[in-house]
Formats: sequence, structure tokens, C-alpha cells
Amino acid sequence: MAVLLQIRDAHKSYGDQVLLDGAEVTINDGVKIGFIGRNGAGKSTLLRILLEDEELDSGELTRSNRLRVGYLRQHDPFLPGESALDFLIRDSKRPDWKCGEVAGLFELKGAYLEGPVAELSGGWQTRVKLAALLLHEPNLLLLDEPTNFLDLRTQILLEHFLRNFNQACLIVSHDRAFLSATCSQTLDLSRGKLTLFPGKIEEFLEYQAERREHDQRVNATIMVKQKQLKKFIDKNRAGANTASQARSKSKQLARLQLSEVATHEATAHIRAPVIEPRKGPAVRCRHLAIGYRGQGEPDHIVAREVNLEIEHGERAGIVGDNGQGKTTLLRTIVGSLEPLGGETRWGFGCDIGVYAQHVYTSLPEEKTVLEYLEYCAASATTQEILAQAGALLFRDAHVRKKIAVLSGGERARLCMAGILLGSYNILVLDEPGNHFDVETIEALANALLAYKGTVIFTSHDRHFMHRIATSVIEVRDGAAKNYGGGYDAYLYAVNKEIDQGERVRESQKNKHAAPRDRIGKKDHRAPERDQRKMRKESSNLERKIAKIDEEKSELNRQLLQTTDPEEALRLHNDVTRLQAELSDAEKRWFDIQEELSEAEPSA
Repeated sequence: MAVLLQIRDAHKSYGDQVLLDGAEVTINDGVKIGFIGRNGAGKSTLLRILLEDEELDSGELTRSNRLRVGYLRQHDPFLPGESALDFLIRDSKRPDWKCGEVAGLFELKGAYLEGPVAELSGGWQTRVKLAALLLHEPNLLLLDEPTNFLDLRTQILLEHFLRNFNQACLIVSHDRAFLSATCSQTLDLSRGKLTLFPGKIEEFLEYQAERREHDQRVNATIMVKQKQLKKFIDKNRAGANTASQARSKSKQLARLQLSEVATHEATAHIRAPVIEPRKGPAVRCRHLAIGYRGQGEPDHIVAREVNLEIEHGERAGIVGDNGQGKTTLLRTIVGSLEPLGGETRWGFGCDIGVYAQHVYTSLPEEKTVLEYLEYCAASATTQEILAQAGALLFRDAHVRKKIAVLSGGERARLCMAGILLGSYNILVLDEPGNHFDVETIEALANALLAYKGTVIFTSHDRHFMHRIATSVIEVRDGAAKNYGGGYDAYLYAVNKEIDQGERVRESQKNKHAAPRDRIGKKDHRAPERDQRKMRKESSNLERKIAKIDEEKSELNRQLLQTTDPEEALRLHNDVTRLQAELSDAEKRWFDIQEELSEAEPSA
């Protein structure tokens, strides 16, 4: 497996903040890696170093001569009045038919492809940028938080693209579901060190938790042993007959201190408002029309005839594609937007806390972080306030910062901390996880699960939505209604729609293929003997997949336990080899199932 990039003994600091401290990692061809770490750990800095936009303070960065990097740009590279197709042709220098073919992978067609790209939503513009990346044929993709602000459908399209992309990827994301679906390895940046784990993020987090427990047990054992040795030394160092033993014990004590394991990083513990649970309807919407008042023009109605009822204690997740009206619905029911028709009624005694962009961009700029949190806190002690602030990354001198100097992300986190310190029995949260790392999102999810009030929220993070939502409200095609199934059912339906669209594209491609490409292909089902042959191969593949999966699990178990670097490298290589075999077998199995499905008689 060819090496694309290698970092050795890398050091990088900004003032007193150490981001890289002897960090090392090797990125090989064809490997998809999920890159995680706490906010502020240095992930984006490392990406800039890999792109050669920044330099290491010291250390070595080696790039292969055949490396072709594709980077998902956060800024808009479009010209005024330019269409998506014009941009793709200009950016890639490829013919229009090729640009149109690649754009089709991301459902870019018609007005989305040929209309002004500046008029597209952020999610659709991201699709255009991804199509541009693919046209450059990179062998390493660097993606920095690619799912931020993307709706579910675009996320799934991006997943499908990455699964079929047979080159290397390094993906920074806090979205566990996305990383799990796209990446076979996990890179962690912590305390200036890089750790490449040969498994998916869930396996890595389990491994990390096991290692943490192991380190804590080791520390506890060492502390007990240290205490015993110190007691023996103090008692026997002055004795003529025991002084030599005391010196020997002192040497043992020194060795124990040298082998002491450093404690792990602090874990966020987020406190939710402590309230009494209530029963009955929390909010009712009747014949509600949502949208925006026209300034001298007709009103822009996003959805009409919205009839919803949310009970106290529910955690209602609002879903739908970008631009369909999720945020508009939230803003209307909390009263920050005037309804265009109908009404919203809250139950008696509802105390509503709102986390949304229009709220956290208007915080009192003259207050410090601590002053604002003390103002928001209902009954929390100073210790609890500081703990909540620390959980949301306001520690030490940061609590004395003026709100006026905070970044957008810092204001968002401060707003969340203030809401959670209050006494609200209704929480309305618009994309609460966008500015948080994996650990903080998990801590927030745990807090909301323990919360006795009502939660109405939007989120593009599927892991978070799956954990939290007890009901699902879909906003789509000018309407908003309770979705019949749960979030898993909604996910299944969206995946099915996308799969059907991809099958249509594939059939269109085959339909327009050159005649010689279709010679020998039949429109009707394959002969029975061919079907039997495929079913036999399918059964063999199922057994092979099960066997490889067992071997892989066993090797991963050994990898977790070994402390020998050479043994760890050998196990890592074996796991990588088995993963490649498993991917090939699973792809062939899916191909066979598709062929068998198409070969079934129509009646």
C-alpha cells in the first residue's frame, strides 16, 4: 500500500498553546480516515499544514510525488451570475457532458445545474463543490466538517459518493453516524499526539474507554504501591540493618513514578434544567401558515395548514431538506416570526428557552461570560455555573472575556450554557450540535435524555437525532406534519428515495450506452442456471463475509490488548488486509443481489 503523506516528530504551537507535540502519522493510498479531537485541539491547523498553507515549527512532512489533494473549500469560489455548469467547466477544464455526468451524482440537474449558482442554498452549493472535487480526480480528499449545515438528503448523497470513491480521504467531523458510514479508520488528536486506530469511530471510542479504565486501574495500583513503599522507606531508612533495603525500595519508588500513566482529559458533564415533569399538550398549532411578510410584495408562504400537537415530555425532532422551512417553523412557534395565518397556543405555565442563531447573535456584548451565566442561572451555585461553563469550553481566563470579543461559535456555546442553567420546562433548539465536538455532543445528548421537560429541536446529526427524538415532524413540500414512523423509518424512506434515484440514473446510462456495449444483454430475466449459479455464489460469499468478520473482530481484540509496537503493527496490517477483503466480498454480494432482483419476473 503506497504512502501518500507522512508526518514525523511534528511540533506546532501558538504562543502557550501546544497543538502538535511530536505527532506522527502515515496516510496510505485508498484508506478513509475519520479525524476527531476536542474543539481547539488543532485539527483544522493540521489540515492547513497538509495543504502547505501553514508550516510546522519543527518536524518533517513528506508528500508522495503522485499525491493529488482535493480540498472542500469553505469559501464560495463562484463568479457573479455563473451557473453551476459554467463553474464546473471553468474549474475543471473538462467538457460539459463530463461535468453534467458528475453533477448528476449529486442530483444537480435542470435549474440547479444551469441556473445562477449564487441563488442555491448552502447545501446545494456544497454539492457543486463536491462535484468540482471529483472532476479533478484527487487521490486524497481533505474534508473539514463537510456535514455542517447539510440536510439529511445531501449527507446521504455525500456518503454514497465517499463509499464509491476508491481513493484516500481524511475527514474532520463531529458526526459519528457520518464517520461510521464512510471511514474504516480513526485518527485522534489529543494532547498534541496523533493516534491512528485501525477501526471505525465506535470501535475507537470503546477502545478509548477501555484504555481509560485500564489507566485508572494502573494509576490506582501505583498509588497504593507508592504509599506502601514510602511507609517502608520512612520506617527503615535510619536503621543500620534495614537502610540498604530502604535504598532498594527508593529505587523501586522512582521506577513507579516514571511509569505513572497521565490522567485522561476532562470529560464534559452538562447539566440540564431541573424541573418538575408536566402532562398534557405543551403546544398546539392550528391551520398555521409560516413564512415571511412581503415588503410591498406578496407574502412568501413556506408551509400552510400546519396542524401539530406536541405533548409535555416529548422530544420532537423536526426534519426535512434545507430550505423546506424547519427553522421558519421553530421561529414561528416561539413567536420570533409572525404567523401568516392560523395560530400557535402554548399550554399554561410553559417557560421556553430558545437556542437559535437569531438569539445567540444578539447577546449583551457589555457583559463577561461569567456575568451573563450568573444572570441566566436560576438556582445554580457558582461552582455549578463554572462547571457548566467549563463543559462548554469556557475555562480559566475565558470566563472573564467580554461577549463583544467572542467568535460566533463561542457565542453559540455561551447561549447554550445560559439556557441549560435556567429553569425552562420547554427547550427549543435549532442545530444545537453545530459548534460542539463529539464528546460535548454526547454529553448534551445525555443531559437532554435526563431532562424532564419538552424538547423541540432540529439537527443534521443522525446519531444525536436517533438518541434524542421520541417523535418526528417532517417539513416538506409546503406542509408540516407528524411523521408516521420514528427517525429510523424516516431515514429508511430517504435512503430508499436516493437509491431509487441512483438506479434511475444507472438505467439511463445503460439506455444511452453504445450499441456494442449492450450486445448480449437481455431485457428479460437470466436463464435459471445463471440464477442458480449466482445464488450459490451469494451463499458462499455470506459464509466468507461471516468468517472474515469473526477474524477481524478477534484481531481487533488482540490489538486492544497488545503493548508491543511490532505486534500492534502486524495486527494493524492484518486488520487492514481483512477489511479490504471484506469490502470486496460485500460489494460483490450486493451486486449479485441487484442482478437477482432485476432478473425476477415482473409478474
